[in-house]
Amino acid sequence: MVLRAIVTLLLLCGSWPAAAQTTASLGRPDEATGPSAPPTSFENAARARGTPEIPGLNMVWLTPWGRLELAREWRNIVVHQSEGPPGSARRMAQKQTEKPDRRGATAWVETDGTVYWSIVEFAVPHHVRDGNRKDNKFIDNSSTFGQITDDNSIGIEFVGNYPNVRKPPTEAQVAAWRILVRVLQTRYNIPNERVFAHNWIDYKDRRYCEGCSLAAIARAQPMLAVAQPRPAE
Repeated sequence: MVLRAIVTLLLLCGSWPAAAQTTASLGRPDEATGPSAPPTSFENAARARGTPEIPGLNMVWLTPWGRLELAREWRNIVVHQSEGPPGSARRMAQKQTEKPDRRGATAWVETDGTVYWSIVEFAVPHHVRDGNRKDNKFIDNSSTFGQITDDNSIGIEFVGNYPNVRKPPTEAQVAAWRILVRVLQTRYNIPNERVFAHNWIDYKDRRYCEGCSLAAIARAQPMLAVAQPRPAE
């Protein structure tokens, strides 16, 4: 699983030999193809309906994607760690499916890298505290305080840091996250600077920094897709 995800990232980032994958087919915004180039297969999958195959990602669709123009206009991505045991992602995602507005997240990531998409894209789970952090401890909170809400932020939950909350995400989770976050950014046109760790925007558990390593990874890697306007309603 990890190897397949790494190979996919190499392909998407253009690090694979030219004979295997051309930069034109990757849709990189810094190449001559430009923003008017045809969408890549990755972009098409990220903006699809139903249960698309996402290259390098093992996605279990408890709820399929609907029409993109009917999705909520997500402006932020908030990454969480559930402090739940390994093996709990499917169960928690199924509970979310049964009651979409319960505390939780839109997608749950198991320790083996499997992603469970739990609810429709206009549903709003409870997962943040309206950006109540304002001490600038991790980031400048002037643009987040009182502005990161359940209504405008899509949440992704990683399981496995129980009983030790300081246990880092697994390699498989990190590999899946590198792809998943780019899928979300491509689908909802969310820039790197709008990816947040829960601890960055809300006062949380003082024992560890929830989601911080994953958010930092997302912000550090280059954007893979050219942002496009959402379809008109």
